[in-house]
Amino acid sequence: MQQTARKQQLLKAYRRKKRIAMLLCLFALGSIGFYAGLLWLLPCLLLLWVVHEVRFSDHIFYSPDSDYYYQFAKGVDTIPVSFAADRLTLAGDCLPHDNDTLILAIELRANLLGYWFDPAIEIWTDSDQDRQSFERGGRGLRYLNLTGFAKELRENGLCLQGRYCRLAGTPRLLRIKHPDYRQKRLLIIAPHADDAELAAFGLYSQAKQAWIVTLSAGEIEAEHYREMGFSETEASRIKGRLRSWDSIAAPIWGNVPPERSIQLGYFCLKLAAMRRAPEQAFASEAAELGDTRLFRAFNQIKLASDANGLPTWQNLVADLREIILRAEPEVIVLPHPHLDPHPDHVAASVAVKEALTGLAWQAELLYYANHLHDTDRWPMGDAHCGVPLPPFFGRGCAFLPYALPLDKARQIDKSMALAMMHDLGTPISGKEACRRLMQRLFAGRRQPPYGANAYFRKAARRHELFFLDSANLRNTNESTL
Repeated sequence: MQQTARKQQLLKAYRRKKRIAMLLCLFALGSIGFYAGLLWLLPCLLLLWVVHEVRFSDHIFYSPDSDYYYQFAKGVDTIPVSFAADRLTLAGDCLPHDNDTLILAIELRANLLGYWFDPAIEIWTDSDQDRQSFERGGRGLRYLNLTGFAKELRENGLCLQGRYCRLAGTPRLLRIKHPDYRQKRLLIIAPHADDAELAAFGLYSQAKQAWIVTLSAGEIEAEHYREMGFSETEASRIKGRLRSWDSIAAPIWGNVPPERSIQLGYFCLKLAAMRRAPEQAFASEAAELGDTRLFRAFNQIKLASDANGLPTWQNLVADLREIILRAEPEVIVLPHPHLDPHPDHVAASVAVKEALTGLAWQAELLYYANHLHDTDRWPMGDAHCGVPLPPFFGRGCAFLPYALPLDKARQIDKSMALAMMHDLGTPISGKEACRRLMQRLFAGRRQPPYGANAYFRKAARRHELFFLDSANLRNTNESTL
């Protein structure tokens, strides 16, 4: 909850600063209109609104001219490189392998146009190209994801060109060796239906064996269904049942059969409260429901907690323990407790660790982040582009990134899996549609054709990015690179 409170404080401060700026602009325009006449005021107000929607509507809760600050755990190697005339080449005999995760630490300097358009670094080879975008006005240390370009680096090097920015300083190429997690038995922990697809569709759809466990039904915020004429309770229950169905049906598209997808049916935004009072049952006010079994109707396997259906923390941890012992996963994929501030995501990570405590069966932990503290825009840029490391400015957290490249066909399959999710198919507001149009016309931003929800832009990418667990995310041998 402390992480969620931090994001709410950032959002509150962001909105306060924007309101002050808007009031100052309105005062200035009102003064101009008073002296020059009201006819001048209307086009000025229209221009101000367009500028706000195109340039100042992003939720960026940090200074764009700050360095990203990452500490990397032992296991991150530095490969010597040289960068001259826009070409990055290897400068030593240490050669990256095709499966290595490759991260390039480099200084970025947005130019004047980079304060209006999204600055990006374009990566060129003889047969491929990528573009990885950053926040507008960005200046400082950034981390480019070169995973999947090892072969080109070994042969001819890469051409790196700034778009609305320039590259400065001496780049450092970081290499992380890791096994092929697609060859391991996976258990994907999804706090809500669609979290597994957003974070790990490319991974689980190629896995030797994968299980998916969705913790909550996601029954709240059912206004779309209330517009169909249902009461609040009916709308909430229908939404929860639909998302429960999605959590079982969509993974079939990714080669996970229904008997390996489990919906636990706990209630949205209740997991943190359940954690604080483990024996207490927490009902859904929106659905007027205190029994998880309605949302477990599509499960192919039975759990011990089906006997009472009580929405308690004790039952949640026992469910996870039972599933871990049944699936015997080698790797558990779950939300990152430091990067992802959503309260259900934080509680999901805690529940998994409690479930593993005392078990003879243990698994490696692989973390993802579908939400961030400092921005709602990441990954920035267009769909089908690469995923750089997200903005991070913390301390005491050691990172070991793992990037999985996805080819275009896999990215499209992932988009179709997201399109099956009812919650991602609800229409956007007229205000948001108008903002999207203006940003496309005046800032070059594009929404992919698969759906209107922002996750279609953010999730259909060249990489899926994870972070390996490293001594409980802390390591005394960590270094800043």
